[in-house]
Amino acid sequence: MGQAIKPAMTTLASFDLSNNVALVTGGGSGIGKMIATGLADAGARVYITSRNTDGRLEETTNEYKGKGQIIPISMDVTDKDSITKVKHELERREGKLHILVNNAGASGPQSDFLNQPTPRAQHSASFLGPALFAAESFEEWSYVYSINTFSLYFVTVAFLDLLDKGTKDLEARGQLHSASVINITSISGQIKLAQRHFGYNSSKAAASHLTKMLSTEFAVKGIRVRVNAISPGVYESRMTHDTIAGRAATDAVGMGIESIPEGRPGTGEEMAGTAVYLASSAAGYMNGQELIIDGGYLAVNPSRV
Repeated sequence: MGQAIKPAMTTLASFDLSNNVALVTGGGSGIGKMIATGLADAGARVYITSRNTDGRLEETTNEYKGKGQIIPISMDVTDKDSITKVKHELERREGKLHILVNNAGASGPQSDFLNQPTPRAQHSASFLGPALFAAESFEEWSYVYSINTFSLYFVTVAFLDLLDKGTKDLEARGQLHSASVINITSISGQIKLAQRHFGYNSSKAAASHLTKMLSTEFAVKGIRVRVNAISPGVYESRMTHDTIAGRAATDAVGMGIESIPEGRPGTGEEMAGTAVYLASSAAGYMNGQELIIDGGYLAVNPSRV
């Protein structure tokens, strides 16, 4: 006789994150705040990080009144000493980690003239080459890659042993799914257009590939930690506020050739729901994948794949 199949839990129960510990980088505002709130509403104890001292972490913590818990903790995702300090602090407080959301990011240098007057505008090589060369710097590119790409690697591997302990905790509770890493990439890394910022888009494309590399390396080495990504389209956040505030949602917001088919930015509920899914047992069979939630943007703009 074969091994008995464990009865499936109810649909709602599969999204329950009670007794789970989560860490969300850049969790004090924008998409990070949406995700942190969603994970906490599903029952998780969520640590949110930022290197800023502007009070946003504390404000988010004090605002939250839901089912779970949100706890602020300072961390610079581009500094190994800071990452190590927080890793040891979570090890002391919790002894394990079930969910890691690598959300911290930066927009980087922009060459606004690139899309003027429209993304289809023609520019001569004699204008475009020197203008792009002068407008951006190596230091700016290094900065945006450090946050958007390098940090995903260093934060994930720093917390890998705690995530492995999170998987063992889930197993001890009779769960089939493993601990989850969720990288926040972007549709900007999925398309061929530069959208005025070559550095940001290429750093997000690198983050997408890094997601797959981490997933594969962990899997072939027998480490049961899932690594997936969410690739958001236009969501109202601190980073995008200056771009989309006051503009019609059906506008291409200066970032593409065609406008968003859904005719609006994404909502916090849509972002949070996707993260809860990836973190929960409902996505326990998903690994090395990237979920694109963009209101149909990639359906009408040229993708790189």
